[in-house]
Amino acid sequence: MSSYSTVKTLTVDATNGINYAYRSVGTDTDAPPLVLLQHFRGNLDNWDPALVDALAQGRRVITFDSRGVAATTGSTPHTIAAMAEDAVDFIAALGLSRVDLLGFSIGSFVAQEVALLRPDLVNRIVLASAAPQGASGMHGWAPDIIEAVGGEVPSAEGYLRVFFTTTEAGQAAGQAVLGRVFGGRSEGHDVPTTWATRLAQYDAVAHWGIPNHSLLERLRAITQPVFIANGDSDRMILPRYSYLLAGLLPDAEIKIYPDAAHGFLFQYHEEFAADVDAFLRN
Repeated sequence: MSSYSTVKTLTVDATNGINYAYRSVGTDTDAPPLVLLQHFRGNLDNWDPALVDALAQGRRVITFDSRGVAATTGSTPHTIAAMAEDAVDFIAALGLSRVDLLGFSIGSFVAQEVALLRPDLVNRIVLASAAPQGASGMHGWAPDIIEAVGGEVPSAEGYLRVFFTTTEAGQAAGQAVLGRVFGGRSEGHDVPTTWATRLAQYDAVAHWGIPNHSLLERLRAITQPVFIANGDSDRMILPRYSYLLAGLLPDAEIKIYPDAAHGFLFQYHEEFAADVDAFLRN
């Protein structure tokens, strides 16, 4: 099996006129392909290759740059709903009729919308560091969080501060992830995301977080099995939103990983991949 660190970036043209950059690892099996939806400001290179390779044992795993992000053409949408329509267009361009979704951070918002927009397309859903639309306290991020990850030039220091705990174990895990994410690929790097993408995605985050408790009822329509996961110390999207999601979704299970923050799925890549695999195979 090819590794995410060496697999080539491919492109596909969709009926919406967008040319999407994507990568595919693993092999086609009876299991639906697993499509990954990326975090705020992330591109293809920001997925931990160790996690992607572990997820790709026994199934095909697909990552992609959504519209206007990095190497994909077009302009980045300013709403989660538009991002979900964009994800559906990409999946259709690949000729896929049934997929599993793994949405991380802002990608978890998109995954929820895809399931609501096109329920027949989605088999099972994994929501990592997730929150429902309209939940109180989600209207933007704390000033120190957006300062760390929302500046004009992203930094390793800001990444470590938000994605990992300040404990010795947390920082050691963060350094290991930095080495894999930013040092694992020697050639064929993705295009960096732009300031326009950052602004559009934060607009989408803010709109998603406008308090409106009536929107929480929308989750009742997501009848697919859902696995919800987070780190116990995630300050970017607090673990309480994972519990809120688990209580609102008709068929959900939840796991919180210890001494972990926003990057828990990279920190615990082996355990998380095993948990995801068990959930998808259930």
